[in-house]
Formats: sequence, C-alpha cells, structure tokens
Amino acid sequence: MADSVASLEGNFVTRYADVGLAVLLVLVIVMMIIPIPTFFLDILLAANIAFGVVVMLATFYVTSALDIAAFPTIILIATLFRLSLNISTTRQILLNGYGGDVIQAFGYFVVGGNYVVGAVIFLILIVIQFMVITRGSERVAEVAARFTLDAMPGKQMAIDADLNAGMIDESEAKKRRSDIQREADFYGAMDGASKFVKGDAVAGLIITLINIAGGIAIGVFQKEMPLAGSSGALQRYSLLTIGDGLVSQIPALLFSTASGIIVTRSAGEGNLGVDMVASLTSNHRPLYIGSGLLLAFAMVPGLPTVPFATLGVILAVLARSVYRMGETQIAELERKAQGGAPSHTANGSTVTGAHGGAAAPGSPENVLPLLTVDPMEVEIGYALISMVDPGQGGDMLDRIGTIRRQMAMDLGLVVPPIRIRDNIQLKPTEYVIRVKGAEVGRGELLPDHYLSMSVDQSDDTLVGIPTTEPSFGLPAVWISPEVRDQAEAMGYTVVDCPSVLATHLSEVIKRYGSDLLTRQEIQKLVDLVNENNPAVAGELTSILSLGDVQKVLQNLAKEQVPIRDLVTIFETLADFGRFAKGVDYLTERVREALSRVITIRLQDSAGVLSVFAMSPRLEQRIKESLTGDLNQGWQLGLSPADIQQIIKSAAAAAEQMAMAGLTPILLAHPDVRFVVRKILEGSLPQLYVISYNEIAPGAQLKSLGTVE
Repeated sequence: MADSVASLEGNFVTRYADVGLAVLLVLVIVMMIIPIPTFFLDILLAANIAFGVVVMLATFYVTSALDIAAFPTIILIATLFRLSLNISTTRQILLNGYGGDVIQAFGYFVVGGNYVVGAVIFLILIVIQFMVITRGSERVAEVAARFTLDAMPGKQMAIDADLNAGMIDESEAKKRRSDIQREADFYGAMDGASKFVKGDAVAGLIITLINIAGGIAIGVFQKEMPLAGSSGALQRYSLLTIGDGLVSQIPALLFSTASGIIVTRSAGEGNLGVDMVASLTSNHRPLYIGSGLLLAFAMVPGLPTVPFATLGVILAVLARSVYRMGETQIAELERKAQGGAPSHTANGSTVTGAHGGAAAPGSPENVLPLLTVDPMEVEIGYALISMVDPGQGGDMLDRIGTIRRQMAMDLGLVVPPIRIRDNIQLKPTEYVIRVKGAEVGRGELLPDHYLSMSVDQSDDTLVGIPTTEPSFGLPAVWISPEVRDQAEAMGYTVVDCPSVLATHLSEVIKRYGSDLLTRQEIQKLVDLVNENNPAVAGELTSILSLGDVQKVLQNLAKEQVPIRDLVTIFETLADFGRFAKGVDYLTERVREALSRVITIRLQDSAGVLSVFAMSPRLEQRIKESLTGDLNQGWQLGLSPADIQQIIKSAAAAAEQMAMAGLTPILLAHPDVRFVVRKILEGSLPQLYVISYNEIAPGAQLKSLGTVE
C-alpha cells in the first residue's frame, strides 16, 4: 500500500488532495448556513451515495488495517457532510415543498408514493444500521483496540530480538515499531469512529421525525393545505422527508458496513472476495450436504420444487469441482514427495509405496523441525520476563546486542543469535543458559533487588538474602534498593539483575565460544578473508580442509586467544600446513604468530607479565613421556598420580596469583605447553598457559616462582 501511495505522489489528484479536502470542509460549513440550489443539491446527494459505495468497495481489497489508515477520519468527514446535506435538504423541503429530483425519486418512485411503506423501509434501515451493524462494529473495534494494545509489548520484544539477531536492520526495526504503533492508534480511533456512525443513525431518526412534524405544521397552518388526502400536507411532506431520510441513510449504511468489514478482517490475507470464497469452498463436504438438503426440500409436497432443485444442482456441481481440485492438489504433492514420479490409483484411492508419498502424521518427516537446536538460548522464569520485555522497561535485549559486539571486538567470535524464551518448568526467578541444547549455566535473580559482593567476603554485616554469584561462584547477598547506598559506602560491589545475567552470559560465551565455531561459521570467515585477501584464502583452502581450520580456531577460542587477525592466522596455517597436519602443532605455530596479541592481553596496566614458570626438570619429564608425531599428534605417558601432582602444584600457584590480584599465568616450554594446557584445562580453566615463544619482544617478564 505504501508503494502504491508513493507512486501517486506525482498524480494530479493526490498532488492537490489537501486543497480538495479543505474545500470540502468549507462546503460543509457553507451548506449549514447558506441555501443550496436544488440542482447542485442533487449532485451532492448523488456524490454522497457514490462516495459510500467507493469506500465500502475499497475495504474489500485491503490486506491490513494500515492499508486504509485514514478510515476513521473518512467516517468523521462523511458523517459531517451527510448531516450538512440533511440541513440543506430540510431547508428546501420546508421552504419550498420540494427537495430536488433525487429526493423526489426516493420519496415517490422507490417507495411507490406510499408514505407508510416509506416509513417502514426507513425504520428497517435504521434498525439494521443501529442495532446490528453499528453495535457489532463498535464492540469488535473496542475489543480489537484492547487486544492490540495488550499485544504491543510482545511485538516490540520480537522486533528487538530480530534486530539483535541480525535478521533485520535498524531502519526495518523502526518501520515495524511505527507500524505497531499506528495499528494500535488505528483501532483506538476506530473505536471512537464507531460512535460517529451510531450517533448518525440516531440523528437521522430524530431529524426525520422533526421534519415530518415541521412539514405538517407548515403545510397546514402556513400554506393552508389539508392534512390528509393525495394533496394533503401529511402525504407531501412525509414522502419528501422519508425520501430525504432514505437518501441519507443508504450512504450511512454503506459506511457502517465498511466499518464492520475493516474491524472484522483481523486474519485476512487477500481481498475480501478471495478470502470468503476460499473459506466457503475449502471443503467439499458442506457443499454436498447443503445440496442434498435443498434437493430434499424440493421433494417435500407444498414447497416450490424449481428453486430448491436448481440451487441443489448448483451446489452439487460446485462441490464436485472443489473435490476434483483437492484431488489434483494431493496428487501434485505426492508427485513432489516421490521425486516427480507419477502417482498410481486403485479403486479411486491413492496408493503410495513404502518409500514415497506424503508423510503420514507422526512420521519422522513431521518431527524433523524439532531436531533443530539453537546455538545459544536462555530460558527464564516468568518473574524475569520484565527484564526482557522492552514494554516493561527491560533492556536485556540491548545488553545481549552489546555482548555480541564486544565478543566480536575482543575475541573475534561471531556469537550467533541468542534466543530467550520463558519456561514455566523453572522457578519464577530462575534462569538457565544452554549451548546447543546442553545446560552450561544456571542462576537465580531477585527482581527489584541488587546483588552485592565484597572483596574481603565480609558480607555478614549487610542485611539481605545470602546467595552465590553465578558467574564466578563468589559469595554474595541480595539487598533491597534502600540498602544500595549503604552497601556502596561500605565498599561492596553492587550490580542489578540484568547486569548479573549479562555477566554470566559473557563468561559462558568466553568458556564455550569454541562450540559456537561450526564449519558453517568457519566458511563465513574464510569468505570474509577472501573478499580482501583472496590469495591467502585460496592458498589456505588448497592446503588444509575446513575441518582442520575449524579445530585450530576452536583451540584458540578455548584459551580465549583473539581470532580477529584472520589474515595472520590463515597465513601461518598455510605456511606450516605444508609440512604437518597435526592440529596441536598448527595451533602452537599460530599462537606464536599471535604473540603480540597474547602478551598485550595478559600483561597488567604497567606492561608487566607476571608468571609462574614450569621447572625445567618437570618439563623434561613431560617431554620424555610424549609419544606420537606432528601429523597424528602426541600422547602423554605420565601416571595419574603425576598428573594430579601437577594439577595440585599449578592450582597453588594460580591461587597465589589470584590473591595478589594478578591474572594467573603459567609459563612453559614451547614443546610441552599444549600438553600442560590439556592437563590443566579441566580443573583450572581460568589459568592461562603460555610458552616462551608467545612472549612479544620487549615485554617485561616477572617470575613469581616455579611449579615443581
């Protein structure tokens, strides 16, 4: 609809539409004050009827309420125009006893010159419009306005989710938000516009009664006409007034019908005719049953045979046509399901092989969509929905968008869309984080509370609900907003619920980011490099498979090594991939190529890299226990007791560094670094293991001790 409106911008009619509307409103005011010649009045009455027909037919072809967003204003202007015509025609009838050819025709020809028949028809029109169409339209508009307003938060949340997921851009999101707001405004305006139509019906009845009484009084007392008879005041003024009422109420009935069509077409997708025919002919059985019933009526003695029999035959023919159309569609679906093979029939029933045909209910084909697993999702209890719903002030979707951008900037990870859904099986204040369907994190949030944490863990002096911080497992306490200032003054770190969830989500992404690097994502990264460095991407893909590149990048992501410098990574893989295909070997060479990035990431604000070093004797023992080669990888031959001792010593070193406020770093020989990391990654995921070759030239190194 917007495109069609835009295409009419240069049209003469739309170019001066504002001038025409202004002239119409001025004309409405003029007709209420200045007498209008009957010739011009006939044109306006005919235009009023034509306008009502055009508006009603226009509602047949709209597919959404916003396609005719100006409809409430159209009703208001049409109502004012119709009432001004009532005033003008009343003036002509009472002054001259004549209201023009249009009114004359409706008064004498349409109702056969009988004012009793005319009065009955007029009252029937009033009842139809006021009691049936207008009242129903008013109720539907009221309910639609209420439901549209209630659904706005959910629609806004869906738009924000699509925006954060990258499915739409900012301009499309603004357009959708605007459409939602306009739709709510439209139904609210329609609720009020229905009152105009209702008031117009009441006004039409009152005006008609007043005109009849006034016409009789003028005819009898001023013009000395007889009351009754063919030339009496009752006959003349009643017919003219009823003709005037019919001329006014027919357009009013058209506008009432148009209003009802607009507010009741909540689920239509095409024009009204297509929707109605498709709804009534979607199944052949009701048509067959109706045909049989009509044919049965045709055989009942006393009832006319021809009308019922004719309609029964027509319905039977229509039912047969619908049935054949359905059979054709089924056969086409079966041919597609069988790879284009023709279907065979026996005894009028479709017969398909065991490996062809449409899938039966409950077959694997019908449950395949259920096998799709989201890369990342967050399930929340119903008490946490307000954190996600923008309509209730929740900004969690914006925070997730920030997290995704931050991960791309810091680690080079392209985090896929994160789905948030409510789960009634969870506690109201609980949430669960899943990666590829598996639970990797769980926590509990108290809305309208703050989580406070103390560095010295002396939180027993703060009044609140004891808990554990979900990201790092630190002791914490939930406090009310009134205690927040006191907690901050006491040196506590105070965060709100969305920040707690955002932090937990960030840590989960850092820890399990390697699981998000699927081969499809790796292909996107290769394509990204290929745009500006086709030589690098081409050389890499000719040497290593996509799976080898994926495993190397996953190894880097597990240890939170940024992979933004894809050109350097791919060049290194292409250089060393010619000699060896071992993933561990290639990972170590890439880490050495990224030494500057690794050093900058781990050194403190003063530029110092504080580490614990592996003892040479321990490194030599680990190296002697290795078996394997560069292509197949290496196997560790240490005993479980030795491995436990290494973990215990490394844990003590990591704890000592953490207590001193330093990043836990273990320095090892390049030949054993990857093995040491594999030993420690399960028990000490927060401990960084680097080799001598990964320290950038010029970096300040400070050794705090040795791991024996």
